[in-house]
Amino acid sequence: MFDITAIGKLAPNREGAGMLLSQVRTDEGVAVVAREGSEAAIVQGAASTYALAWEAIETGRGIAEVIAARGLGPAVDLAGLAAEGRLMLPIQHPDPGHMHLTGTGLTHLGSAATRDAMHAEADPETMTDSMKMFRMGLEGGKPAGGGVGAQPEWFYKGTGHSAVPPGAPLVSPSFAADGGEEPEIAGIYLIGPDGQPARLGWALANEFSDHVTERVNYLWLAHSKLRPASFGPEILVGELPRDIAGSSRIRRDGTVIWEKPFASGEASMAHSFANLEHHHFKYGIFRQPGDLHVHMFGTATLSFGDGIRTQVGDVFEIEAAPFGLPLINPLAKAPDAGMARVTPL
Repeated sequence: MFDITAIGKLAPNREGAGMLLSQVRTDEGVAVVAREGSEAAIVQGAASTYALAWEAIETGRGIAEVIAARGLGPAVDLAGLAAEGRLMLPIQHPDPGHMHLTGTGLTHLGSAATRDAMHAEADPETMTDSMKMFRMGLEGGKPAGGGVGAQPEWFYKGTGHSAVPPGAPLVSPSFAADGGEEPEIAGIYLIGPDGQPARLGWALANEFSDHVTERVNYLWLAHSKLRPASFGPEILVGELPRDIAGSSRIRRDGTVIWEKPFASGEASMAHSFANLEHHHFKYGIFRQPGDLHVHMFGTATLSFGDGIRTQVGDVFEIEAAPFGLPLINPLAKAPDAGMARVTPL
């Protein structure tokens, strides 16, 4: 089992919750904001969340300790900054090519039913590949004694070039057949100088996907996942609650057209996070020093499974109390770029 170092050590406060970290644009440039409860303030002298995380790794401290040593500066109205469009991704790599967006599927206890509903054309008397994968997780996703368990479904979404800040549009490519939300929890990881993955914390994520393309043939799953994704606006530092209750909704012209609760955390999952982390970071290519990983852990709730077909201008909203501000992104579509052509040299 690959051990993950937790640099996002829990910052105790009167509410017993973890510290929340975000990044905002100010008149002076990028600022890191730390929040406990309703009190939010700028971290003094912090160039970025990435720089703070790297400092924590190099000094062997939790990020809360690093922030405490720097001290907090001016208080900020985070909700007001969000309304002004000043929210950034809560962490990003200085070189987007060294930031990886990845994920796992069929990890939640209701996810197989949703996937099978999407693949309704399959013979009902035959167990689908989705159900087989799901059963593997049920039977071996939480191995006793913390050993290596069953491999999950895995997918790649792209580099930091695919990461969309909270509030910004999720742009579906012109050739896409669909653009739909997937409310998920993402782990945020930075690879240390010795190749050791370190977990900064957790964030809400919208693992935006093309479900119509996936439903044509499951072997097109990779095509359906090569889409932008958003996460944040805040990173929850410390341990993730075992039981997370959230809500996912879609607004169209200001009216909610679909809303559904979602459950996450290990209490609602077939796999342990330790097992999912192992099966991602067991590959050396994902342990390159300095690289940043945003790894999404699956969902059991999506509007497509309820027959919703999204439209340009729809607004996705994902929220869960431990993560602070909701993750909000409108849907847009790229203009037709025509046939992709290669220039010979």
